[in-house]
Amino acid sequence: MNTDQQTVRLCAQGMAAEAEGRDDDARDLFREAWDSAGDDYEACVAAHYLARQQPTPEAALHWNRTCLELADRVGDARVAGFRPSLHGTIGRARLDLGRPAEARYHFEAAADALGTLPAGPYADWLRLCVARGLRTTGAATDGTDTATTTGAADGGGYEHGYADGPLRPLLALLCERADLEALSLLLPPYTGNLHRPEDEERLTTALRMLHAERRLPEAEQALLGEAIGLRAAAGAA
Repeated sequence: MNTDQQTVRLCAQGMAAEAEGRDDDARDLFREAWDSAGDDYEACVAAHYLARQQPTPEAALHWNRTCLELADRVGDARVAGFRPSLHGTIGRARLDLGRPAEARYHFEAAADALGTLPAGPYADWLRLCVARGLRTTGAATDGTDTATTTGAADGGGYEHGYADGPLRPLLALLCERADLEALSLLLPPYTGNLHRPEDEERLTTALRMLHAERRLPEAEQALLGEAIGLRAAAGAA
């Protein structure tokens, strides 16, 4: 974004106020940015930040929808990276309003748009948020029935289907032993699984790499092998 633009400068100041815990000042600066916007792109940027400082899900939904409408009007590369976050936050707001079917539509749209983001911590964090939304709102995004959802009230369920029988106790054992190396390999593809073929392959690959090391205690190694076998059988079905 062009920091020479007044709207962008005001949003940057608002972000600084937000980081310092001055939410009222942040909201005023984002509103000033909205009022100063000279075109749809600047208004889109301001609406994005205004949505972050709303007191209710209804108000957050309004500003996020406004931002998405403006992004659609702009329609060029400048707003491509906004879409994963926009759809994700709209999904969250609709979920907070008790509309899970509508929320799921936006979580799926966010998943589709994640590829527009450069690799890095922000993309990783957003993937986790989107995956949580998909878990909370239903079955696998590819339309299969291999996934089920538990813990929907708090988004805490990790019932991803055929692999979770052995995977959940395996992860519990790894946590109990604080095996950080194994956890750092398995948790990102597990918690960030969007149930697309490439995501399933990423998780299977991580399981196979850890299994090939043959360094886990016997019980954990057996669970690992069982998880791989179940995934292979499901893939061949």
